Amino acid sequence: MQTPLDRTTKYISAVREFMTVQGHATNAMVLGHLQATYPDISATTVHRITARLYERGELQLAPSGAANVLRYDANLATHDHFMCDVCGMLRDAQLGDLVRPAIENAIGRDCSISGSLTVSGICKQCHKEGA
Repeated sequence: MQTPLDRTTKYISAVREFMTVQGHATNAMVLGHLQATYPDISATTVHRITARLYERGELQLAPSGAANVLRYDANLATHDHFMCDVCGMLRDAQLGDLVRPAIENAIGRDCSISGSLTVSGICKQCHKEGA
């Protein structure tokens, strides 16, 4: 028997599709995109959908960035991130085998990294724009 949490609406399908294409997004980004097709959709509906997809394990949390805004990640595999300090762009990265041993050596052999890493800097586009 399907519970209300298991049902799939047109809005849930649209959020899933957007997140698959976008990769990382805030609720405001999801809302802005969906309002082009569904002008009556509310911020509350988007929040409930992303929270539900997170609870189901269909989304995970992404680094929030300087604005400290909740951001979701559609990539459920273990991975790290690069975040632009200027525009906030977030990109998936696999840094584990490359940098984890060096970081663990720098912080001491009795310490180990248990979560994902987020490396910050300036993206190519912001470099071009002279940021």
